[in-house]
Amino acid sequence: MAAPLIVENLRKNYGEICAVENVSFIANEGEILGLLGPNGAGKTSTLESVIGLRRPDGGAIRVCGINALSEPQKVKEHIGAQLQSTALQDKITPREALGLFGSFYRNPAPVDSLIERFSLGEKADAPFDSLSGGQRQRLALALAFVNQPQVMFLDEPTSGLDPQSRRVLHESIRQLRREGKTVLLTTHYIEEAHQLCDRVAIIDRGKIVATDTPDHLIAAAKALPVIELKTNRPVEANQLRPLAGVQDVNWQQTAGSFRTSSVGATLVALVQYLESQNVQIVDLQLRQPTLEDVFIELTGSSLRD
Repeated sequence: MAAPLIVENLRKNYGEICAVENVSFIANEGEILGLLGPNGAGKTSTLESVIGLRRPDGGAIRVCGINALSEPQKVKEHIGAQLQSTALQDKITPREALGLFGSFYRNPAPVDSLIERFSLGEKADAPFDSLSGGQRQRLALALAFVNQPQVMFLDEPTSGLDPQSRRVLHESIRQLRREGKTVLLTTHYIEEAHQLCDRVAIIDRGKIVATDTPDHLIAAAKALPVIELKTNRPVEANQLRPLAGVQDVNWQQTAGSFRTSSVGATLVALVQYLESQNVQIVDLQLRQPTLEDVFIELTGSSLRD
């Protein structure tokens, strides 16, 4: 059985600027696929081309077995989309908005069930302009789900939210996966991509440079673990460099960090040396490579650049 979402060699240009260049990916049933990249990488242009808000300049898109380019209206019965910002009339209530959007479809979800599912009960009859950022995002997700779609598209769904609102929204997205829905999510948050996505497609300058599970991407990275250390007495950096596995020492008096090619050997040698000098460890942290390390390795730039 074909995957619910198949994108092949997607291209989108804005004049002489190539925003999306031969992007291909597959999102499987019951999977959250993340498009991870900095602002301007082509994430939103990709998503908007797939859902029909923009006409791509080339490529093929199939949603639930339907050719999305030749049958865009038919595709809309099977998809839901939450864009970066949702604009509604100031005084419309969530209940009214859900009823209005549901009237556009043949088999809408009951309004009351959506209000309960997305924790909108307290604000169900309040005007839109009184909702907090988190409540607006939950309403946007409810509106995307109003036609009970098989494939969900979420564009930076937690951007600008506080940690608590982000956590609540994450749980709503995980619930979609548990129900067997396919989710394509764009984000520039490293932690969000790692915690939420089954697979991640790293996109940079309009091209997908790697696709895999977060853990597999990290395991394949060349980045080394980092040891961060604090001591109770000054230590010379030149005394740390010869220790087994130590590389790239960045040390000032009693604190610093260094990479290691062999965590076990470095820790043993480090403890032995510090004990011989009667130096105590105040704090020691081991930081494994992250998705951001993978991104920098593959693209040469930081997600924050």
